[in-house]
Amino acid sequence: MHERRVTKAYHRELFTALAVYAVLLCASIAFGRPLDEGPLRTAVLLLPMAGFGLMIRAIARHVRRIDEYQRLRMLETLGLAFALTGAVTFSYGFLETAGFPRLSMFAVWIVMGASWALAGLIRTRMDRRLEA
Repeated sequence: MHERRVTKAYHRELFTALAVYAVLLCASIAFGRPLDEGPLRTAVLLLPMAGFGLMIRAIARHVRRIDEYQRLRMLETLGLAFALTGAVTFSYGFLETAGFPRLSMFAVWIVMGASWALAGLIRTRMDRRLEA
């Protein structure tokens, strides 16, 4: 019961943060890009980071709410995701020196999310094998 309540609170906080991020992202694109270069434009273009900060807060609160076993699993999954992200981005860095196109830093977040999902799947399969 506690686990469900914690997960529900996490999802509510995370999805609210994602909604704030999406709204601020649309606003910053619509209003920030046309502005002349300067501090105001920079501030407006950085507005979505407020939503990102709320996402970080939701994750930190979730980690505090879960039990030790879940924390350990999350740490292991994040560690594997971190290693996969490092391997992919470092490899692409070498490919850039071979003439591949430069990628935006936004690509790292996509790789990180995919690595986290992949690491979660790997952890789940490993746990199922150990239970069988």
